[in-house]
Amino acid sequence: MLSYQHSFHAGNLADVHKHSLLAWMLCYLTRKDKPLCYIETHAGRGTYNLDDPDARKTGEAAQGVVKLHARFHADHPYAQTVSRFQHSHGGNAYPGSPAVAAAILRPQDNMHFAELHPGEFARLQQAIPAQNARFYKQDGFSTAYALCPPTPRRGLLLVDPSYEVKNDYTAIPKHFEKLTKAWNVGILCLWYPILKDSRHLAMRAQLQKQHPDSFTHEVLFPPAKDGHGMVGSGMFVVRPPFGTQDAAAEISAVFTTA
Repeated sequence: MLSYQHSFHAGNLADVHKHSLLAWMLCYLTRKDKPLCYIETHAGRGTYNLDDPDARKTGEAAQGVVKLHARFHADHPYAQTVSRFQHSHGGNAYPGSPAVAAAILRPQDNMHFAELHPGEFARLQQAIPAQNARFYKQDGFSTAYALCPPTPRRGLLLVDPSYEVKNDYTAIPKHFEKLTKAWNVGILCLWYPILKDSRHLAMRAQLQKQHPDSFTHEVLFPPAKDGHGMVGSGMFVVRPPFGTQDAAAEISAVFTTA
């Protein structure tokens, strides 16, 4: 869906949840010298300015990263990434997941970013100048199928769609079933919104049935504004790295004490 613009929601509570767990997993993977591959199917523009009119219009970042950043331990990969990014780009800057990955991964690691929206794609290429990054102006799942299994075979794939396409909730379990077979050693991560109507439940149940050794982490929070439907954020992880459950518990504490 080309109408979706994440700039309205950058740095919100869902971003904090998604990016903090992602940052921890990527940091864990880089503990070994072996190179790895990172694939993102719905990359967006990569970086955001929380002082932009879009972000100010919703005010979601004020409840998200602005409020919760200090709740993380200073040595947490997410806290370090945001702090360094704001130090180099300005206090109102916020790293999207491509920038989080680019900040943590090393020159020997490969990064692949898919984004279908023309304007977002152009900004993404400018935002991530790393020589080890590749960009694809095409459907994210098509990109994932073309790349998997990638080189190197170690690594992580993040699926973060807008969920504005009606069949996303039914199509994603089918995609994950195929991709986990195609990349049989890769870590596959899915972010999903928790809405008031609980439409995620059937998708989550199907994913958990297909991948019984997976890990699911969810946080709940009040709607950003009256009338907003999102009341939580979920991350579903196939082949979670060792220690993911403990890392997620720390993130839960950040949201609980906020």
